[in-house]
Amino acid sequence: MTPLAPVAPVTRLAPPLSGSPGEVATGTTLAALTAAVAAQTGFHGPAGTVGSTGAPQALVDTLKDHLVSLQMPGSLEVVDEVLAQLDGGALSPTAAMERLLAAQVALRRQRRLTAAIHAARLPALKTLDTFDFAFQPSIDRGQVLNLHELGFVARKENVILLGPAGVGKTHLALSLLVTAAQHGRRVYYTTLADLVLSLVEAERLGRLRERLALLKAPAVLLVDEIGYLPVTPGGANLFFQLVNARYERASTILTSNKSFKDWGAIFGDAVVAAALLDRLLHHCHIVNIKGNSYRLRHYPGLALPDDPPPSPRRGRPRKSPPQEVPERHVG
Repeated sequence: MTPLAPVAPVTRLAPPLSGSPGEVATGTTLAALTAAVAAQTGFHGPAGTVGSTGAPQALVDTLKDHLVSLQMPGSLEVVDEVLAQLDGGALSPTAAMERLLAAQVALRRQRRLTAAIHAARLPALKTLDTFDFAFQPSIDRGQVLNLHELGFVARKENVILLGPAGVGKTHLALSLLVTAAQHGRRVYYTTLADLVLSLVEAERLGRLRERLALLKAPAVLLVDEIGYLPVTPGGANLFFQLVNARYERASTILTSNKSFKDWGAIFGDAVVAAALLDRLLHHCHIVNIKGNSYRLRHYPGLALPDDPPPSPRRGRPRKSPPQEVPERHVG
């Protein structure tokens, strides 16, 4: 490979042209700024006609070419508007540069978030500003807002949302996942049923260790819908291995329509359920939601049946399921 040529030292410009220290006066047009810089540096740029911004059109075209070469489509999209505002005195040169760079940063963040959400396999894009707190007054809004500051992620703590179907557990959990992704955290979504099936398949193929390592990596893992379907035989032990691998190493968010006392029946093994809860509830925030289904808000008189616990597997009697933990921060 041909070595790169050394970078020439940067020549320090003369003191500010006018205005406040370090900045040209706000009313300076791009054309005047170009002329002033040319006078100080001896570089006058390519000749050409004057564009609509007041600057030589060739210079504007060169600027756009530079943005294309630097792969800055966000800046390229707003450059004409920024130059017009600069020429009209609405922006100072410093503010114009900030606008150009900010547009590129915003586009890059949006692309990164889109890629992260796609990789995380989110079923829907849910955010906190679309959640109807008025419909669910039982929710501690302050607790939810505090969780969205992501302190629990930095401390590698867990979050468990409990409540009947339709009260917003998954919405809030997905909102936490999106917020974490917006802050550059690696996230992943799965239902408990899909998770267990993937672990069972990985074990059958002799790739369980690789699958556990993959699921251990995300900073935030959301396991949704605990309690809607019984766990397949052997699945409880596999899920425990994942929880144990992530314990105090990364944050896990779980949603369930069952209280903790029913988890023994969900997993078909009270002993494994107790071991799961022992690790999940250590350093954990519990959000307990009591209310009606938001999906059925237009049917206020409709009575729904209580959710029966999943049928336990046949076999020897199991030990009593673990007692329910108080609905507060545990840690």
